[in-house]
Amino acid sequence: MTDPILDVRGVSKTYGSGAAEVHALDHVDLAVDRGELVAIMGPSGSGKSTLLTIAGSLEEPTSGEVVVDGASLSTMSRREQARLRRRSIGYVFQEFNLLAGLTAVENVALPLELDGRPARAARIVALAALDDLGLTDRADGYPDDLSGGERQRVAIARAVVGDRRLMLADEPTGALDTVNGEAVMRLLRAACHRGVAGVVVTHEAQLAAWADRIVFLRDGRVVDQTAPPDGPESLLTSGAQP
Repeated sequence: MTDPILDVRGVSKTYGSGAAEVHALDHVDLAVDRGELVAIMGPSGSGKSTLLTIAGSLEEPTSGEVVVDGASLSTMSRREQARLRRRSIGYVFQEFNLLAGLTAVENVALPLELDGRPARAARIVALAALDDLGLTDRADGYPDDLSGGERQRVAIARAVVGDRRLMLADEPTGALDTVNGEAVMRLLRAACHRGVAGVVVTHEAQLAAWADRIVFLRDGRVVDQTAPPDGPESLLTSGAQP
């Protein structure tokens, strides 16, 4: 049995102190294997986004341990964590977080260039990622000239480009209609088929059904885990069309 790409062990997160103390996470355990897509669901304030930011080293837990691709985040310096994020972790946010002054291909190539990849080589890899998502003809377009669905696909290309091992998506379909939302989930699913471990926060059960496993949070705790009734593969082989 291989080690999980993401292993969250007994993680708690507390904000404030005294009467203002808030327990965002309370001893959460979560392991995600290579090629697995896990959906996180729960009411507002249940700790979903906090779990994602801690898993991606954007925030430190109050207690517990996070291991990404065999390396404990607690043993890394901030510089080492930043390098891990550039090389191994891809993020997809609801707001897209694309740089308006860069074209689609430049946005996708940026993490590779920041990690030392020559600009020409980074562009070739970025173009291939955009091509995989049907965006070849939009590669030189700027974010403001792209539709919401196109911008989200660019964000996904940026998240999976290079040798990413873990992909974290926080409500990636929140600003999209049903058709584009299902298209995004299909792309996340395809990335996992290539071996990426994926975690997606969503409030829509229809989209969570694309995952291998659904984890439910409430008041910062994991209260249930289940597999979609028909399994994610049924969506890929049925008449569901994004």
